[in-house]
Amino acid sequence: MFCLNHCSGTPRLTRRSLKLSPSAAALCFLGSLLFAIAPGSSAQTQAPGGISLPTSLRIQNPGWWPTKGDRSRDEYAGPAECAKCHADKALPYRNTAMAHAASRAADSEHLRRHDHLTFELGPYKYELVTTEQKSVLKVSDPKSSFTADLLWAMGLGRMGQTYLYQHNGNFYESHLSFYGVPQALDITPGHPPELPASTENAAGRLLSQDDTQRCFGCHTSFSKTKNEFDPASASPGVTCESCHGPGAKHVTAMTSGSEQPTADAIFNPAALNPSDAVDFCGACHRTWQDVVGSGLMSIGLFNVRFAPYRLENSRCWKQQDARLTCAACHDPHKQLVHETSFYDSRCLACHVEKGAKLTADHPGHPCPVSNKDCVTCHMPKLEPPGLHSAFTDHWIRIVRPGKPYPN
Repeated sequence: MFCLNHCSGTPRLTRRSLKLSPSAAALCFLGSLLFAIAPGSSAQTQAPGGISLPTSLRIQNPGWWPTKGDRSRDEYAGPAECAKCHADKALPYRNTAMAHAASRAADSEHLRRHDHLTFELGPYKYELVTTEQKSVLKVSDPKSSFTADLLWAMGLGRMGQTYLYQHNGNFYESHLSFYGVPQALDITPGHPPELPASTENAAGRLLSQDDTQRCFGCHTSFSKTKNEFDPASASPGVTCESCHGPGAKHVTAMTSGSEQPTADAIFNPAALNPSDAVDFCGACHRTWQDVVGSGLMSIGLFNVRFAPYRLENSRCWKQQDARLTCAACHDPHKQLVHETSFYDSRCLACHVEKGAKLTADHPGHPCPVSNKDCVTCHMPKLEPPGLHSAFTDHWIRIVRPGKPYPN
């Protein structure tokens, strides 16, 4: 699927002749979420700068963690309740990519704008038609056809969007995805390059129960409660309690007039130490140990999508400094900032400017070339084959021309 960060699979760089520009089937872009961790699969057990744990272990520990589904539905307050007291956070958050990580297929902005999409793959003709009521995928060849109502659109769609449908009681991932560039359908990354054997196979691939749950766990809210998966109860997008945990007790405590704030009734990720904080985001963006434990270091340029893993390989990560966590640069309650100059102050929070002396608070050496637009050189944007999008490489380093991409 269109899993930017958390899907696995073997990159396939061969392509048949297609109607659109070539794109190699690669890793999932936004939905099948294979977090399989192979114990003992790597001699490395610790990130260069501190402890990193696989998400599969994190969610077994007491306390809250993203994708954990052990609480009952009535323990959640819902985002509307959060917004009553935290409008300064809730209102700007509504415009973020995480808030729109999924939608009902018929509500997809891209499918509404492009209400009749077509594609050809060998003998197969695809039609994706969206009306006010639903989005329907039809695949046909000279001998047969297969039709399915699309249920979910996974991904905001700026980079890409993949679709889920059900067939015989199981969830399937569409063989085609919508790409923000070139505003058209193309093969979903991670899907095999071989020509499908039938119209049914050409429509999509079967998702395992685990894959389905992980997909919903990172793109929707409330799909799993009391360790029971119920996709019908899922709410589109990542909401407040996906990160802060169930908040009903917190709301009750704060509205009851109690003089003692119940800090333990809500989880604040800002209280985590640097290593845990990066793993926290890594629950859906891949922790260092998720990548190492499942052997994804070896997939080359495709692991640029796993920002926590890349960040923790940076030399400066070894300092275990709170100024070098995901949230130090990216406010999770606001839209992602794309202007490179915005991040200069983050770099200069640790590095001194040219000519200045190092201090305990600023141990980072100055850049001899420039003191602005740091990320353009030290965190370049890279485009894995077939993904139609460039990703910022979070392995902070001196990037030298001709030097191999580090895994």
